[in-house]
Amino acid sequence: MNPADVAQTAMAAPSADLSLIGLFLQAHFIVKLVMAGLVLASVWVWAIIIDKTILFGRMKRQMDRFEQTFWSGQSLEELYRSLSSRPNHAMAAIFVAAMREWKRSYEGGARSFAGLTQRLDKVMDVTLAREVERLEARLLVLATVGSAGPFIGLFGTVWGIMTSFQSIAASKNTSLAVVAPGIAEALFATAIGLIAAIPATIFYNKFVSQVNRLALRLEGFSDEFSAILSRQIDERG
Repeated sequence: MNPADVAQTAMAAPSADLSLIGLFLQAHFIVKLVMAGLVLASVWVWAIIIDKTILFGRMKRQMDRFEQTFWSGQSLEELYRSLSSRPNHAMAAIFVAAMREWKRSYEGGARSFAGLTQRLDKVMDVTLAREVERLEARLLVLATVGSAGPFIGLFGTVWGIMTSFQSIAASKNTSLAVVAPGIAEALFATAIGLIAAIPATIFYNKFVSQVNRLALRLEGFSDEFSAILSRQIDERG
């Protein structure tokens, strides 16, 4: 076949749909599964990002208000009564847990308070660990998508290119009009993988940093509150 015949054949062939939807519909079944999975992962990633952004922002404001109230001189008993039924953030949960143990020991008529300080520290440590674990919930999803997303997309690309080469071998036509659609479909899988992985990686690092800062702030409050309670134990002892 001479070049003129090849050009005429290419012109006669129907043009491929290179839109995003067209690339998906024309892709191989395996590549479609990869694309659909990565799109769902991207939606899940953004749902987690929005949820965590709102959660951390709200928690920071609640902790600011709580610390302002705590250090304003208000009675610890009054603050405990207002929060005991439903502590709505991590710092309040630590405060309520410690005050509950404190009141249980004093109102229960304990004969010795020698181990009360250790019990209070353990109660606050357990509550702090539980709250930090809640803050870290679903961050593993971001880490997984961020690390595995590009490789999953690359798998779809490799499979798509392999299928394209098989089609080229079967048709014995190497014109760009025949090769381009298959290559575009394959590369589209990698693009979706990167679209899912890039924000997942960025926000995972951002949220881990925020969790660490909040954890340090909670540990500082726990230590300060433990010192206050320890001082009161010494005064009553």
